[in-house]
Amino acid sequence: MKNNGWIVWLGTLALLLLHQDFWFWDNYETEVFGFMPIGLAYHAGFSIVAALWWGAVMSFAWPHHLEALAEEQEEPISTQRP
Repeated sequence: MKNNGWIVWLGTLALLLLHQDFWFWDNYETEVFGFMPIGLAYHAGFSIVAALWWGAVMSFAWPHHLEALAEEQEEPISTQRP
């Protein structure tokens, strides 16, 4: 993750900028699929892209080595002392 951390930041910045859909603010007549306003369709698509992005970030940037270390150090509940 260390070498590719800039990719996560760049993608996140792109999502932040794309979330501000100022190009559709005044367009209330265009409909997608004949019933959905273009701004709502844009945000529906944006939500899907954001969910996929964060799913990818979580799967590729998750610190598996720290999780494995924490699991090694855990004691079973029955042997823990107060």
